[in-house]
Amino acid sequence: MSDQIKTVDAGTVMGWLKDGSAVIVDVREPQEHRAGHIPGATLVPLSQFDPARVPDATGKHLVFHCQSGRRCGPASARMAAAGFSGDIHRLSGGMAAWMAASGPVER
Repeated sequence: MSDQIKTVDAGTVMGWLKDGSAVIVDVREPQEHRAGHIPGATLVPLSQFDPARVPDATGKHLVFHCQSGRRCGPASARMAAAGFSGDIHRLSGGMAAWMAASGPVER
């Protein structure tokens, strides 16, 4: 993993979400997203991942998440390869860790 790509825990992301400083991208598939997602998360499934579909994260924390934390790795790498120059954060443990930490979920 490059220095640009970092893992971050659910508690930190919750703080960023609360203060409006996070851009959250869900790289799971549409049916997973519909079943429950982090409020405000933009769906950009890994199966059809296009860095151009990731919302502008200028001045904010860019956070990728999936179900367990694995699929956000390839998405993060593709984002970096596309020329994104800021830090890219992977939610450690994904949605499973988010829910275990009592993070809010939209359905």
